[in-house]
Amino acid sequence: MSRENEGKTRYSSAEETADNPETGEPKVREEGDAEDPPHKERGVHTADSTATEENEGKTWEPEVRNERSAEDPPHSPAETLEERVVSTGLSFSSITSQEEDEGQTQDSATEETADNPETVEPKVQEERDAEDPPHKERGVHMAGSTATVKVKLLPDGRIVTAAFSTALTIQDLKIYFSKELKIPSDVIEILLYGDAVADHETLISLGVQPHGAVELELRSSDPTGYPIRPLKQQAEYSTQDVITVRVQKDPKSEAFQQVVVEIDRVMQKKAFLGGFRHKISGTEFHHAAVQTLPRRRPDRGVKMFSQWTQTVETKSQAVQLANTTSTQMTKIGCYVSNMEDKVITPGTYITADEYHSKRLKAVIVLQTYVRQWQARRVTDRLRKDKERRVEWVKKEELRKKREKEERLKVEYHRRMNPETKEDFDLLYNAVDKWRQEELERINATLSGPERKAALCALLEQETQFIAYIGQHRFAAAEKNRLRSLQAFLEKCAAPKRWLAFDGKVTLMDTQHTIRARELKELYSSVTAQSVSHEERLRALLSLRNIVKNHDCKLTREIVELIDREMDLLSRSVREANLGGLRTRIATLFLQYIKTPVFNPEVSRLLKVPQDPVQLKQDMFFCLGCGGYRRAADFSLTSNSRTVGRCTHCGQLDNEGRLREDLSLYKDILCRLQQTEIEHSKEAQIPFLLQERDLRYLVDVVWEAQSALSAWNDLHDLVTVRWDRSREWSPWNCILLTEDEATAHLKLENVEQAYGVPFVHSVQHRHTLGRKYFSRIPRMAEMLRQSDTQQVA
Repeated sequence: MSRENEGKTRYSSAEETADNPETGEPKVREEGDAEDPPHKERGVHTADSTATEENEGKTWEPEVRNERSAEDPPHSPAETLEERVVSTGLSFSSITSQEEDEGQTQDSATEETADNPETVEPKVQEERDAEDPPHKERGVHMAGSTATVKVKLLPDGRIVTAAFSTALTIQDLKIYFSKELKIPSDVIEILLYGDAVADHETLISLGVQPHGAVELELRSSDPTGYPIRPLKQQAEYSTQDVITVRVQKDPKSEAFQQVVVEIDRVMQKKAFLGGFRHKISGTEFHHAAVQTLPRRRPDRGVKMFSQWTQTVETKSQAVQLANTTSTQMTKIGCYVSNMEDKVITPGTYITADEYHSKRLKAVIVLQTYVRQWQARRVTDRLRKDKERRVEWVKKEELRKKREKEERLKVEYHRRMNPETKEDFDLLYNAVDKWRQEELERINATLSGPERKAALCALLEQETQFIAYIGQHRFAAAEKNRLRSLQAFLEKCAAPKRWLAFDGKVTLMDTQHTIRARELKELYSSVTAQSVSHEERLRALLSLRNIVKNHDCKLTREIVELIDREMDLLSRSVREANLGGLRTRIATLFLQYIKTPVFNPEVSRLLKVPQDPVQLKQDMFFCLGCGGYRRAADFSLTSNSRTVGRCTHCGQLDNEGRLREDLSLYKDILCRLQQTEIEHSKEAQIPFLLQERDLRYLVDVVWEAQSALSAWNDLHDLVTVRWDRSREWSPWNCILLTEDEATAHLKLENVEQAYGVPFVHSVQHRHTLGRKYFSRIPRMAEMLRQSDTQQVA
């Protein structure tokens, strides 16, 4: 196509396609012999809107068939018309030429245009048989003929033109436009001359002739929910869907015929085949590829592979070449002005040594600044590390101070409000320490009668302190008794509990637990203080009705005491005078509750077994008090060989003579057991030791101080593993502070981390612990297993 004609209006659809390299190829479907060879590729010139073909001597005069207004948007989407119809289940017939003068033979005409590698070749094949009867459509059957359908979209009035088969029904058109407009087909209404058309009607039944045209209207029955939107055509499509080409029948005659051409856009990229340029007119002609698709090979049931080789695609790319320069001087016949010339004088010459020395100085300056920057970074990092260290030390000091204050507060509370055995041991230990200090002071400062008088005063004051402690013990014992009694009754009344596989707890009440709950509630109402006269009588009547169901000596005595209190209450006796009677009733009723015959649920909580044989096997003789007690009342040390004294006798001996406080060793043992459980749930040795055993390990073996820093505050000391890969034992442990223990457990090889003298000292202490605790049978067995593992 000539470059000078690019600005002109293009009438041919093939020209419009050639101007846009992204447009697909328009094609006219053939209806003649399918085996006719395709047209040869030929050059096309488009200097004028009327194309002249020199080989056949025919003049082409294409004109646009579809009559869109200038503002109507193009309606063809990215896919071709054939693809749209196939997607809706429709089939288009080929569009044939329409004769102006019937009876004359029609000639074929082809319009080829190629302005770029994307060529568009519409191909028209005329009907050959002119002898067909007039009632038949020439070249095609009635069912295969097509017609041009103009659809007006309401309410905006946009017109969409397309070619459809005359055998299609209105329902098929609805399905097609439902996919194009993206609305349901049941809301589409198609009108002809203002009247709705039934879905079963075809284009032929509407009076549409083959190759004719019809104008329909399309609207939505639900314009609010499904409005009609105009179709938007992509920017690269500038050609029409259907065009009418005017072809001269014979070069000698002036008769013309009109051929209806449907443009089928195929989205494929054609190869650039080259061309030539006219030397005189400068018109460029490009070789165009054939428009027909290649014939498909028949499917033989065998998978075939193409033998075409893969070639490299070439492309053109502009390259900026070197710019050539030149100078011009004054000579004969040429004058060059020197008004803007500059005089350049050479500077000081710099030798190679001077240049390299200058570079060396510059490098030294750069290195100076870089090293200064690196040193500044190092110092900043060290400064930040120091600040973090100082801040961490302050936090640790505050934490330790806070913990010490909390410990002192708890110890002060234990001394002021003693409740447990450990609290009273702490008081007796404090009294003994005070007595030892006073005795040393008296012996150091006094002598003779004054010393004896001071010792008597010291004894009297110590006795007074012990009396105060005894008073607190009685009050605490009563409080603990009531607390333990309440816990005992709640255990009896508690329902049965099961833990399911999913973690949920199942509760179940039995008749025994319900009975225990009733007795618990009744005991609470009987022992309640500050109740009214009517409530007390109601509680006594309820108790009398329950116990009288069982006739025995205990129930008869309870009923007699209840009748006596009710009689005294009727005589308005003061409640202060009824305290003893009420205490007797509560004590007897508690005995009633603890009897398994009256309360079966209590049998599983009684310490004394009901079977005499079992009770006989569990009883031992105490050498201290001379009584028989159960095995649970005796505390055995690791080296004990006989039963010895019971815990009650040991407690009396401790309060009277030794006055030892083992609470600190108990805390160390509890922390050790918790740490070993976290390491391994199969730990055994820490749970075989008692407070006195750990006291021997701490005070005798490790001398009650840290092995590293000699810190002697037992509140801050813990015992951990010496070799963290083996289980804790008296021959694999070390006594350290909490901070030292944390750092020690991070060591991989302790023998390399510590010095040789320190390692020998620790091993010597391990030997002492092994010698003392090997007397325990269970520990002796574990010691042999540990030695076997070390040898292996």
